[in-house]
This record gives sequence, structure tokens and C-alpha cells, in this order.
Amino acid sequence: MSDQGNEHTVEGIDKLKSLVEEINTCLFCTNLKTNDGATTRPMGAVKVCDEGNIWFFSEKNSDKNKEIEQDSSVQLFFAHPGKGSYMVVNGEASIVIDQEKIEELWSPVVNIWFKEGKNDPNISLIKVKPSSAYFWDTDGNQMINFLKMAASVATGTNYVSGTEGEIKI
Repeated sequence: MSDQGNEHTVEGIDKLKSLVEEINTCLFCTNLKTNDGATTRPMGAVKVCDEGNIWFFSEKNSDKNKEIEQDSSVQLFFAHPGKGSYMVVNGEASIVIDQEKIEELWSPVVNIWFKEGKNDPNISLIKVKPSSAYFWDTDGNQMINFLKMAASVATGTNYVSGTEGEIKI
């Protein structure tokens, strides 16, 4: 990576939105003090709102909700190796029970987990308010970067380029 920069406020939220939309699925980590991976699970982000909060659907009685109630600190790891896009988000999570917000964020895909639809009594939302975020983007696609890496090894010159930086929200 060569360019290092900071994405600030509106630009930062736009960068956060674009990476979450592009990658969508993250490893959602709760109970960070145990640091053993057992409280990490894949989750699909639903939306990044204009304030920079990342929204997820969750079952009210899930282990992750219970863990968030005990300690709201979370980490989210987003990765799209095919596009060379990566991001880590640290934040505070909260459980939200709000039918209006559920309706706003609902999509047919969510029916897979909530068979009774939008009115399923076990639906909750998780709102993650980022406290810090860092991203890495590699320029070009995977095949081009593979060729650039091979040329870099052969010549001793780094031909792989990209950007990385803190996202300020």
C-alpha cells in the first residue's frame, strides 16, 4: 500500500457506507475480553445510516444480544479479498427494539431468519456506533495484483498500490 490518508466525517461516512455495501458480511465480535474467537460470528450488515451507525438484524434472545448487554464493545472485520478491500471497525453496540426502524430496514432476505416476517416477536436490531475504523483498498482486481506481485518479486520493486487509512466518523 502506498497512499495513506484519513477519511473525515461526511467523506468518512461515505467511505464506510461504500465499503459496508461492497463487502456486506463481517465477522461480528462481542465479549472482546475473552479474545478466544468463540464470540465471533458472521453477520450481514443491513445499512450504514447518515450518522455512520451500522445496523444489523438479530434475534432478541441470541447469545450476541446477551453479550452486548453485558459489554457493548464490539469489533467488526470486513473483508473482500477478490476486490482487495478490507476494514476493521471498533464500536459500541446497542440493542434496538423499534418497529418503525425494523420496517425501514426490512428486506425479503431477512425472512430467512424471521419466518413471521416484520412482526416476528423475536426481532431486534443491533446498532453499532463506530468509535474507530481503518481500511485497506488495493488498486485493481485480484488477477492484476497477482501479476503485479510476481513482477515485484522478480524486480525487487513494489508494483502493488492502494490506499489505506483511518476513517473519521
